[in-house]
Amino acid sequence: MSIVRAGIAGYGKMGLIRERTFDKSDHVELVSIFDLKKDIDLNNTLVCRSYDDLLDSDIDAVFVSAYVNIAAEYVLRALKAGKHVFCEKPPAMNQHELSAISEFQSNSDLVLKYGFNHRFHYSVTEAKQLIKKGEMGKILWMRGVYGKAGSIDYDLNWRNYSKFSGGGILMDQGIHMLDLFRYFSEEEFTCRSSFMDTLFWRVESEDNAFIALSSESGVMATLHSSATQWRHKFLLEMCFENGYINLDGILSSTGSYAPEKLIYAYREKEDIEKAMGKPSENIIHFENDNSWDLELHEFIDAIQSNNKIVNGSLDDAVEVMKLVDSIYDSSQKIS
Repeated sequence: MSIVRAGIAGYGKMGLIRERTFDKSDHVELVSIFDLKKDIDLNNTLVCRSYDDLLDSDIDAVFVSAYVNIAAEYVLRALKAGKHVFCEKPPAMNQHELSAISEFQSNSDLVLKYGFNHRFHYSVTEAKQLIKKGEMGKILWMRGVYGKAGSIDYDLNWRNYSKFSGGGILMDQGIHMLDLFRYFSEEEFTCRSSFMDTLFWRVESEDNAFIALSSESGVMATLHSSATQWRHKFLLEMCFENGYINLDGILSSTGSYAPEKLIYAYREKEDIEKAMGKPSENIIHFENDNSWDLELHEFIDAIQSNNKIVNGSLDDAVEVMKLVDSIYDSSQKIS
């Protein structure tokens, strides 16, 4: 099976993470890099002066790790140049930017994948298997909290300025939770209300977002995405007819959202002589995060074996951006 020769557009935090996953794979080789920084010096890797030069280099696939405001443009240009594409989230500034990509891909055999990395965490995949068993019954509601503390220079980060990122903490972190809502329920959602504001940080975009959603079948979902959660927090609670599943913590590159746990229990039968609400819980701890490697494997496997992208497909990107657009369009100020 031939090795996939890859180029990276954007050699920041995510570009470096992708490079490290390449180093652990026998099926992909980093050939070229393009970044606006001028001081990159890598052995055995071509450093390109422009994105066109990257596309002209001897590569099969492009990994787009650039600012969101040029992500859709870079994806389309790479596809038109005959390259397979992996693009980080968020997929675009808005849903409209994906229209030309969807039109091109309707007649293309090239692989396009978007980086919704959280789907590959072991707690998420185990929770999905529990749901598929059917013993939990119908999902009733979901409640997600994804919060971080920012950093000393948080107000200088490009992600907080809509001309580069398309939005604030919702686009940065909350979009992962929106994708998981869709992933676990296998439904699309409508925004019922959204409140966003800058409550602490002196940034252009929102540092807190409070959102209420519902699906056509009546699944309710709420999300609080925050950059003022001084202790980093990831929590997704899901209640079903016959029990509940909680994802508490997630293993990240910083380690600050750990530990990663899956907690589930089945609703006890009613007994008037016993206190309700204390079912016997099952708790699974996860010590390893191979999500970046598993995500890369799906992309490379799709190229080499003509398999379809299941996680982070173009349809996933379009639907989540449609939801993001509706949330921003209906948002109100908190204060």
